[in-house]
Amino acid sequence: MAIDLQVLEQTIRSSFSISHLEIEDQSSGCGESYAVLLVSEAFEGKTTLARHRWINEVLKNEISQMHAFSQKTFTPKQYAAYLAKGN
Repeated sequence: MAIDLQVLEQTIRSSFSISHLEIEDQSSGCGESYAVLLVSEAFEGKTTLARHRWINEVLKNEISQMHAFSQKTFTPKQYAAYLAKGN
């Protein structure tokens, strides 16, 4: 079952304080494969694994209906360094 991009975005925005959010439908509009880049101060002091588990828990219903889901999570400071590297 396909997941609507707006539903996915709404769920993320209602669960995290967001500095920056990018959601890419990698399934050519089918809604079965998404990549998310999420920047939040809420990630401060959390490991990457803890951040991903947190997102997976928040999006468990949506992810269970997808073929593929990938995520990148950063604090604002980490994201600035990521951008400075030219990514």
